[in-house]
Amino acid sequence: MRYIFKFPDIGEGISEGKILKWYVSKGQSIKSGEAVVKMETDKVVTDIPSPRDGMVATLYGREGEVIKVEDPLLEIEIEGVAGEDAQKLAREKPARPREEPIDEKGFGVVGTLDVAGDAAFLPSSGEGMPETAPDTVARKALATPVARAMARDLGVDINRVPGSGPGGRVMKEDIRRFAEIGTAVGVPGGGPVEAAAPVEYQPLSQIRKTIARNMVRSKQSAAHMTLFETVEISRLISLRSAHKERFQREGVRLTYLSFIFKATALALRSHPVMNSEMDLEHGRLVLKRSIHLGLAVDTEEGLVVPVIRDVDRISIRAIAEKIVELAEKARERTLSLPDLKDATFTVTNYGSIAGIFGSPVINYPQAAILGVGRIMKAPVVESDSVKVGHLLPLSLAVDHRIVDGGEAARFMLRLMEYLQDPAAMLLI
Repeated sequence: MRYIFKFPDIGEGISEGKILKWYVSKGQSIKSGEAVVKMETDKVVTDIPSPRDGMVATLYGREGEVIKVEDPLLEIEIEGVAGEDAQKLAREKPARPREEPIDEKGFGVVGTLDVAGDAAFLPSSGEGMPETAPDTVARKALATPVARAMARDLGVDINRVPGSGPGGRVMKEDIRRFAEIGTAVGVPGGGPVEAAAPVEYQPLSQIRKTIARNMVRSKQSAAHMTLFETVEISRLISLRSAHKERFQREGVRLTYLSFIFKATALALRSHPVMNSEMDLEHGRLVLKRSIHLGLAVDTEEGLVVPVIRDVDRISIRAIAEKIVELAEKARERTLSLPDLKDATFTVTNYGSIAGIFGSPVINYPQAAILGVGRIMKAPVVESDSVKVGHLLPLSLAVDHRIVDGGEAARFMLRLMEYLQDPAAMLLI
């Protein structure tokens, strides 16, 4: 009989994923726990394991296609059940997905995966199993009746038109552009001949789609207010310089961000409203007892925010090690879901590239986000004398529904005190 394995819900609100690579092919024997496909979601790139032993009967979807959670991924031919038992099982209403513990080395997800229910079977048959390899089957375009009618009117073979819509859907603009550039239609054995286009189209990655949704949701849901300050950090620079080489010999990169994270966490202890979120549905404020800081990391695919946990309780050395570890994992796309969960406050360091002040977008539903600018040498006044100082620009964006201006300013002052006297952080 056939077992239908559906794209599982791997948690964190993931609703779809892109097929990056099939590890198996039709007719191949597979074992339970063996990776069958690499999927890109809006959170992670991860391998999906097979839930059953058997033989691959059918693959659904090609590499590069986006599928939804609960869409079929593949059918597995399972020996041992046939005849009336298989027919009876196939007629049963599929059970709701259940959670099975997964702890497989090499997979990007450790925890639970929702898998298809036990009744998600089909009786054995050869239907839907063409002998021709998928790549050689004639492509049938995904398009609406309106788009197909437009293609007929323009004399365009819609099956040759590259689609730019969701899932490769052919849009009216695709057909119009295809006709305008004088593509040869119906040439036996030949592909479309396209003239140089004035624009280039790049499909959105799952990460970029998520960034777009989250940024709009944050701006629509939170009342943004941004507070700007500069803090003189010559003592911090001296302290880092005194210990930088020793840390480096021990394999630890001591960055300014390590101190900023620690100072932020200690300031959050004193101002718990900054470490909260609003629950309007139940009319309450949710104050987080743990301080887990999100680290905004710039990658080629887009902004990723892994999490450093309990920052107020760990040493600056441990923070420095974690920053390097998570930044590398983010850029290599090896982050797991636990690396991305439960942030209570976010820090973004755009100053490492360029920028003095900014208006960072709150990582909703958090109450605030801290933007860190570029350190600058500047004249400062100390005891009525002018000297060369080092100014660190800070931009604090808060959800004004949760945090009043006075509380935002008090938090900023406490943060600045720690950064001006970093040795005080080592005594806490």
